[in-house]
Amino acid sequence: MPVITLTTEWQAFDYYNGMLKGKLASMCPGTTVIDNASGLNPFNIQKSAFVIRNTFEHYPEGSVHIICVQSEYSDQSPHVIVEAKGHFFIGADNGIFHLLLNSEPDRIVQISPDKNKGRINEIEVFAEGAAAIIKGKGISGIGEEKLAIREMHPFRATIEEDAISGSIIYIDTYGNAISNITNDLFNRVFDNKSFQIAIRSNTNVIDHISDSYNSESIGELLAVFNSLDLLEIGINGTNASELLSLQVGDIVRISSPGSNKKPGMLF
Repeated sequence: MPVITLTTEWQAFDYYNGMLKGKLASMCPGTTVIDNASGLNPFNIQKSAFVIRNTFEHYPEGSVHIICVQSEYSDQSPHVIVEAKGHFFIGADNGIFHLLLNSEPDRIVQISPDKNKGRINEIEVFAEGAAAIIKGKGISGIGEEKLAIREMHPFRATIEEDAISGSIIYIDTYGNAISNITNDLFNRVFDNKSFQIAIRSNTNVIDHISDSYNSESIGELLAVFNSLDLLEIGINGTNASELLSLQVGDIVRISSPGSNKKPGMLF
C-alpha cells in the first residue's frame, strides 16, 4: 500500500511537523506517514537529494514523497508534482528533482497558486497534492503540465592519468565521510594495482580497502565501499569528520604510490 514520506529541513521540535502531519491525517485518514529524514541542513539541496535518491525506491510503488527543503514558492522555483520511477514527488522545482532522479521524469505538473489566498502556504499545498494522489484522483487536475524540471548537476568524480579525483558529498551521524567515487570507477582505474587514497591532504593516506570497520584496529583510518557502492572514509570507533576536520566538498584523491604531492599540501 502506498505511503507518504516526509523529507524536511525541520527539527523535531518545529511546529511545521505537526501542521503537515495533522493536515495529512485529516485529508487522507488511514494512510501511513513516515519521516524519511528530518533536520537536514537548511537549504542544502545536494545533501537532501542524496538522502532521497538512496531511500525512495525502498518504499512501495505509488508512494508520495513530500520534500520540504528550500521549498518556499517563487516564480523561479514553483511548486510541482513529479511522477517518476513509479513514485510521486512533491516540492519546489529548485533543482532537487533533477539531482535525485538523474533521469527525465514521466510527468511534471506545476501546482497553480491560488492568488486569492495571499501568501502561498506550502504545507497546505503539499498536503492537498498528496491527498489527491492517495485518493486516486491523479495529478492532471492539480495543476498544469510542465515540460521540464530545473536542472542541477551533481558533483562527479573525474579520472585523470592513473588517478581519480573526487570529493566528500555526505557525512553521516557517525562522522563517516562518503565520497562520490564509485566501486566501479575505482576498479576501472586501479584493478589489481597499488594505490594511495589521500583525504584533504597527503597527511591522511590510506593504501588499501577494508572489508569492514571491524576488520581494522580501533582508531585506524580506513576506507570501505559502503552499501551504496561509494567509497567511504572513516575511523573505527571514533568520529573521522571531527578528528580530521572533514567537510562536504573536501577533496578525495586516489593515485599511484609516489605520484602525489608533498605531504601536507592541499589539492
